[in-house]
Amino acid sequence: MTRPGPVERPPVAVAALWLIGVKLAAHLVTAFATPYEFHRDELLYFSMGTHLKLFGMDFPPFIALLSETLRHTVGVTVASYRITPALFGAAVMLLAILIARELGGGKRAQLLTAFVVLLNPLFLRTASLFQPVVIDQFWWLLGFWALLRLINTEDSRWWIVLGVAAGLGLLSKFSILFFGLAVLAALLVSDRRRALLGPWPWIALAIALVIGSPSIIGQIRLGFPVVEQMSGLREGQLNRITFGEHLFEQAIWGPQILLAWGGLATLLFRQDMRRYRMLGWAALAGLVLFAALKGKSYYTGPIHPLLYAAGAVGLERIARARLRMIFTRGLVATVTVWGVFILPFGLPILPPQPMAEYAAMTGITAGTKTNWGGQLELPQDYADMLGWEEKAEALASMLFVQEPSLVRHGAVLYGANYGQAGALDLYGRRLGLPPVVSLAGSWYYFGPGDRPGDPIVLLGVEPDELDSAICGRIELATRVQNRWGVPEERDVPIVFCNEPAISLQELWERQGD
Repeated sequence: MTRPGPVERPPVAVAALWLIGVKLAAHLVTAFATPYEFHRDELLYFSMGTHLKLFGMDFPPFIALLSETLRHTVGVTVASYRITPALFGAAVMLLAILIARELGGGKRAQLLTAFVVLLNPLFLRTASLFQPVVIDQFWWLLGFWALLRLINTEDSRWWIVLGVAAGLGLLSKFSILFFGLAVLAALLVSDRRRALLGPWPWIALAIALVIGSPSIIGQIRLGFPVVEQMSGLREGQLNRITFGEHLFEQAIWGPQILLAWGGLATLLFRQDMRRYRMLGWAALAGLVLFAALKGKSYYTGPIHPLLYAAGAVGLERIARARLRMIFTRGLVATVTVWGVFILPFGLPILPPQPMAEYAAMTGITAGTKTNWGGQLELPQDYADMLGWEEKAEALASMLFVQEPSLVRHGAVLYGANYGQAGALDLYGRRLGLPPVVSLAGSWYYFGPGDRPGDPIVLLGVEPDELDSAICGRIELATRVQNRWGVPEERDVPIVFCNEPAISLQELWERQGD
């Protein structure tokens, strides 16, 4: 069968580009005006940067490289770190517009695509935090756009762009593997399966593996910790999620989901979109994979802009003008009302008390549900952005009461979880605190350092959790209260383990056995 030749693309809608500016401005204002601190995860990524081992980390190192670049250039502030996700979020919207254009969408389709991304709380939240999620969304969409350019131009060099996107995705987040599986499944079931007999898909794979090699080598060297991490995630946070709940939670992101489902139908069933059917199969495969594995609702986020774009094109091509107008205006109206209503859940701009009152007033319990299924007064991301600096300052005030020589020569700080350890690492540099260690998650792989740990000052560990055979003398120094934190952060002890019987290095060796 002879393939159709290259297709003409509509011009880029200038109005849609203006909406990118609106999105970027909203995130920049939030970054500088937010009443919240660093997020728990942001503290981890900061510490991953300060302990950077490019080919020896348990986590894809792109976010750590980015953190170190920011630390040594613009400095470490909430605003300086959150400019980066704001830029990636704007780029996500740009790619959504370009995808709509590649699908043949004109001004209306491009503008509608940009609009529904703009008012989606998922894309507001992810572009407001220094996390790999928004970066992952960008690489997925760059890959989808490369596939569309490949289809529209029949230029095999777009496989290279696809390989680069997949490689940088692998360097950023392991969920890019689902993108690869989805694309492979789409190739196998579409009329483009013959491409696998040529060299270009394998060149793309080779490029992806080379670029993403630090992530792969790190896993090999450390014994594939991602397997244990995913097992723990499935047994804990993901175990409670049912297939139906996963689908229901997609509705949290607003009436845009109607456009997404319409977009999937457009790609799979419209005859005039037949040449793009492979993208429909890829989107469907990704959605099924995440649902089957009980993934969190935001895991499917990178697929949504592709489906929004396809849905917008489908709406634009409704033959009856009146029907097209009714559907489009109805969607815009409902997206606007829902987007404004839920905006405080997307941008961390309201202080804790007003935010808690607003969350209670709306009754959107899914917006304040924890990863473990419990309920908070605030969205968990917001609760995870409070109290960290106070903990570090409280520990500093207790520590410097001790003999200063202990601080200089022997003391080591310990955080019970990666948020506490990260807070001590970040704020401790300004406060002049000793080095930080932890056995929690990625921190275990950072190692015990070279100090023996006398005393060990523990944040978040109760005195009765310590082994008296290891700690010669246990002293509860103080407790730090946090009204708005997640349960484990509301009443946190600071404990001194004095005259320990073993060194930290020996403790790490025992953990490794």
